[in-house]
Amino acid sequence: MKVIVAFDSFKGCLTAAEACETAREAILSVRPGAEVVTMPLSDGGEGMVEALHHLPHVRRVCARVHDPLMRECEAEYLVSDDATAYMEVAAACGLTLVEPDKRNPMTASSRGVGEMIIDAAKRGCRRIVIGLGGSATCDGGRGLVEALEEYGYDFHFPTLQIETACDVQNPLYGENGAACVFAPQKGATEQQVEILDRQLRDFALETERRGLATPADADFPGAGAAGGLGYALMTYMGARMRSGIEMMLELLHFDEALKDADVVFTGEGRSDRQTLMGKVAYGVLSASSRRGVPVHLVSGAVEDEASLLEAGFSSVRSINDGDPRPLSVLMQKEVAKEHLREVINNFFWKFK
Repeated sequence: MKVIVAFDSFKGCLTAAEACETAREAILSVRPGAEVVTMPLSDGGEGMVEALHHLPHVRRVCARVHDPLMRECEAEYLVSDDATAYMEVAAACGLTLVEPDKRNPMTASSRGVGEMIIDAAKRGCRRIVIGLGGSATCDGGRGLVEALEEYGYDFHFPTLQIETACDVQNPLYGENGAACVFAPQKGATEQQVEILDRQLRDFALETERRGLATPADADFPGAGAAGGLGYALMTYMGARMRSGIEMMLELLHFDEALKDADVVFTGEGRSDRQTLMGKVAYGVLSASSRRGVPVHLVSGAVEDEASLLEAGFSSVRSINDGDPRPLSVLMQKEVAKEHLREVINNFFWKFK
């Protein structure tokens, strides 16, 4: 029996690698002869670099950059032998880099992402794959642009090939834009959201006046990703916007791993209708369904189970079903591992 275990992280609880390893151990405890392929995944946010570090011919490097508060920090990314850099914006301007009481998208800068790109260019990289997600910023990528300008990068004649991994469809500004949708999660008040939205509009107009964008670019799906970094990378650097999970599955040769597979397990911290909007689990389902391999969804919490089943998952389970303890307990790493093991064990005992 061949089983593929392809989990996203259970945010604040288990990393994707921890979830995959826990499931692998559970499977082998019941089916010791099974072939278990583990594939930790990310949709382009935090965890992308970790998920890709098993690629052949890549090495980890560190860049000295500025975090969202302009404090010096080290941002880790990957460089391959074919001069490709794999990085995530969260390494340089991530929300987790800023203490909760200091989070303020009014002042948070994306400069560190530009510095990380410069570091890759200095190492001879000509192609950069960058995951958009988990940022503390809402500056439209202005900080990134300023860093690249100081370096002397010519935006009218870009020399770097940029591909972005993105899991959101939001435009740069407006009611569904970067400020209105994401800034409150980064510490912005209602009044600050209005100011940030106006600043994003102004940045778009400035970019258009420089001849680097058209008004349609601000409405492009994903322009509002990572506080507007999607827009800056697309207009100033000619980035190609791609689905994060589709890119990840391609890079990790998921389709090849599916050959002769009997079953796939995937999951995330919370599954609901949003899962079907390009999240990791849905990407896994789509790829597996094309080969006729059943996919079981095992997540921390589940809502809209009927919609998930209708989408094609063979079964949908929350690892916390039946446990009345508070969320603070259920989110503890060892508790989550125990529950995940139990769900996977029960599945295989049932069919043993």
